[in-house]
Amino acid sequence: MGRVDSGINCNVEGCSEPAVRSISADKVRAAGLRVGSERRAYLCKEHYKSMKKLTKKDREIEMMRYKP
Repeated sequence: MGRVDSGINCNVEGCSEPAVRSISADKVRAAGLRVGSERRAYLCKEHYKSMKKLTKKDREIEMMRYKP
């Protein structure tokens, strides 16, 4: 059982919602969200959705690198 299953809260400053996903803190910081100095960032549903929107273009470019 991981931390998300045990009920950890979102790591974004000012949020206390329950976390649904765990992502590398470096990726979250690159998206512009403010998290602490931990290695992993735990995000609630709303912050995970906003992080995905902010990094959509970067992910598309990264996927194009590997397509034949």
